[in-house]
Amino acid sequence: MTVDPAVALTSAVQDALVAAFGPEFAQVDPVVRPANKKQTSADLQVNAAMALGKRLGQPPRNIAAAIVEHLHAPELIESVEIAGPGFLNVTLMTTWIADAAGRELADPKLGLPDVPVQRVVVDYSSPNIAKEMHVGHLRTTVVGDSLARTMEFIGHDVIRQNHVGDWGTPFGMLVEHLLESDAAEADLLTTDPNAFYRHAREKFDGDPGFDARARKRVTLLQSGDPETLAIWQRLIDLSMAYLRRVYAELDITLGDNDLAGESTYNDELAGICDELQEKGIATISDGALCVFLDGYTGREGKPVPLIVRKSDGGYGYGTTDLATIRHRSLDLKADRTLYVVGAPQNLHFRMVWETADKAGWIVDTEPIHVQIGSVLGADGKLLRTRSGDLVSLQSLVDAALDRAAQVVAESRPDLPDDERVVIAQQVGVAAIKYADLSVAHDSEYTFDLDRMVALQGNTGPYLQYAATRIRSILGRADAVAFDGPIVLVEPAERALALKLLDFGSVVAAVGETLEPHRLAAYLFDLAQTFTAFYEHCPVLKAEDPAVRDSRLALCALTLQVLQTGLSLLGIETPEQM
Repeated sequence: MTVDPAVALTSAVQDALVAAFGPEFAQVDPVVRPANKKQTSADLQVNAAMALGKRLGQPPRNIAAAIVEHLHAPELIESVEIAGPGFLNVTLMTTWIADAAGRELADPKLGLPDVPVQRVVVDYSSPNIAKEMHVGHLRTTVVGDSLARTMEFIGHDVIRQNHVGDWGTPFGMLVEHLLESDAAEADLLTTDPNAFYRHAREKFDGDPGFDARARKRVTLLQSGDPETLAIWQRLIDLSMAYLRRVYAELDITLGDNDLAGESTYNDELAGICDELQEKGIATISDGALCVFLDGYTGREGKPVPLIVRKSDGGYGYGTTDLATIRHRSLDLKADRTLYVVGAPQNLHFRMVWETADKAGWIVDTEPIHVQIGSVLGADGKLLRTRSGDLVSLQSLVDAALDRAAQVVAESRPDLPDDERVVIAQQVGVAAIKYADLSVAHDSEYTFDLDRMVALQGNTGPYLQYAATRIRSILGRADAVAFDGPIVLVEPAERALALKLLDFGSVVAAVGETLEPHRLAAYLFDLAQTFTAFYEHCPVLKAEDPAVRDSRLALCALTLQVLQTGLSLLGIETPEQM
């Protein structure tokens, strides 16, 4: 039995529609929404009559009256009133809410509805080997990881893919530089990848001899020369040590086994070009092999090509991405494959996927671009250094951790230094992630450390603090278990229980819409609702033992929902703050 009142009411209204108008109305969406609290004290609103007016040729109020006449769910519904042109304002039975909250408390999935299991590929983070991650990687990494965590919680078969840039012409330069480097220079790949890359580029641009050796190394690399491949693999291994450190610091669930770089598809690229040409999908234009698709035009109406083989015989992102979607659909048999990548890449992906579909390489797979907006500075512009480079991801993390350490030191000077270090790490990461995840992934947001680490307002640390406060309440209780039963007497108790029942449907919605900000908004609302409950309803000092046990159960359920929800955002809840 569902704990979601909207789902329960939907079923009841559908039964009423069948009874009133016939079996053909069994699948009509009753359009159940939260009631407008400014206009009514009801819990839910049913808008079915408004939608059915034209179909039935009747005034919506008449349809609403017929629904009410046949609406028989006494265990669920306390009262129904027809409002305005035909809305139904529904007040739920408080006993039903209490019983549903008790069932949610006993459910490890906290009321999550059953959904058909899918295989979902999540492509995210995707840095370049031998280059430091910058601010542009922050959101792709954080949003992608939250989606992967959420999909797994829902029960989907999740395959993480870190599509790193680890192949192409620059790697001849990098491999040759590594071959000629001492241990200190090689160590830069784990500590300062940008410096290693810069040194290689300076040699490439300024030393004709190195330029020639690097270009020869490209040929050796692409031809599969064992010695060159071994050096290239050492380059990858050293860079992966850097990535592991960054991912560990941010608590990102990507591991070595999730690596699926451009090199993975190298042996397939020639065949992809041949097949596209054989099928008449790709043609030669100015020496390059291109795909021209209907509807893709640039300036002056000229067609925009998807280049799958350059005029010099090399391959680009288009070729690799064709191989990627083919693999994920035909080999991995994904139901959905999510590309958590910057919004400017949308045109590129649409062209790649349309080309792959024409070639028959997408079968029963839905490719989705989860478009990622930019991170802005206080000036409203892209976050860059004074030299014009994108700000490094590590510098943002370091700044957030430093600011979090200051906040923790000021608020908890009584704690031992080692405990403050752990809490500061958790708070700083929460500040970064929540600031990102609390806004729509395709919109921009301003990186504002003062706001992000605040213990008040819509921030990650505020939600962490709410969870630790509840843990403190439960820790001071002498109960062995916090399993109720739940009874709801005060309005604030009822409001909290009703809000808790939304958790499962919110998580399921994130799995469909791929919008983690919905979960972030819900958790913030829940924390505020709990605050109102705690202000109006004594817990440990409740005079009636049954009321005390019920309120402790509500606290325990709130803590479970907050902890679980935050974990889906990739945020830990400290033991104390």
